[in-house]
Amino acid sequence: MPTRTFAVAFLLLALAIIPRAASAVDLSAVVGQSYPAADTLADIQEQNADARACLEGLCWPRGQFAVDVEPAASGRGDALVRFPSPIATDSPINDRVAMQWYAAHDDQGNVIQAPAVVVVHESGSGMKIGQLLANGLRSQRLHTFMIQLPGYGLRKDASVQDDGVGFLTRMKQAIADVRRARDAVAALPQVDADHIAVQGTSLGGFVASDAAALDDGFDSVFLLLSGGNLNSILHEGQRDAAKVRAKLEAAGFQGEKLAQLVSAIEPLRIAHRLDPERTWLYNGAYDNVVPLKNGLALAKAASLTPEHHVRLSANHYSGVIFIPYVLGHIKAGIDATASLDEQAKAD
Repeated sequence: MPTRTFAVAFLLLALAIIPRAASAVDLSAVVGQSYPAADTLADIQEQNADARACLEGLCWPRGQFAVDVEPAASGRGDALVRFPSPIATDSPINDRVAMQWYAAHDDQGNVIQAPAVVVVHESGSGMKIGQLLANGLRSQRLHTFMIQLPGYGLRKDASVQDDGVGFLTRMKQAIADVRRARDAVAALPQVDADHIAVQGTSLGGFVASDAAALDDGFDSVFLLLSGGNLNSILHEGQRDAAKVRAKLEAAGFQGEKLAQLVSAIEPLRIAHRLDPERTWLYNGAYDNVVPLKNGLALAKAASLTPEHHVRLSANHYSGVIFIPYVLGHIKAGIDATASLDEQAKAD
């Protein structure tokens, strides 16, 4: 049976396992409202010259912005959250960030005050895994916000060609959008702004890793099927990684030129800035898209202990069967970091 067929079967099984809300949570009190927000991105404090150069290429001037709440499309969460990207391109459609809000609720379906997770989806155009994780984490009584990356969902601009030419711009914008998403989420009612986590899968894991390393804005970090050394992944990874490499090569990025391109967003350059007590990485032992060795490289750069680097007996696609386990593990990680914060306050 082909790998993709296995992935579909596993996805259907995961959908059957993960509880889903019987009906949409009522967010009518906030739909149509606009909330003021401001960037809390910290000034760059970094002694390593290479890491500092990387950060300077990813950060942006802080500013104030509005966070608007709109009705959700059917099956796409309980509300839609919009805010401007801190990075401008030639597409106003792309530059208005969209997040699907899956609201935490009690047994009666009432919205509750709870921590939040910014979920960064995979490379698939349907963002299926991202939505699955967002809905599953909501079942853990967490507010979740699945951010649509540049060129995806409502941000897809038919006039903008999806090729390798704009790759770096889109990736830098994605990293900035995810970090600003933290401040957008903090501005919303019912969100416990004392704990806002970020979770990313595959492509989303690379983005989340960099966004979390910009400063200490996120209180906990969960990276699924992700790693470091992007140039290695593009040259040795199969399927999704190979497709990205083909697009970049078609745009003229090969050899050293390709290596220099992806170096600007290389997680290993800034992974030492991740807090190893608040970061968890999940890799597939048989992953041929993001090979295990690339996960090990990221874990080493971030100084993760074995307890914070989970190896799943799966490849890049069959790993979906472990989603129920990962959901519980993420909730436990959020609870653990919340305890660290409580201890720090007590001290």
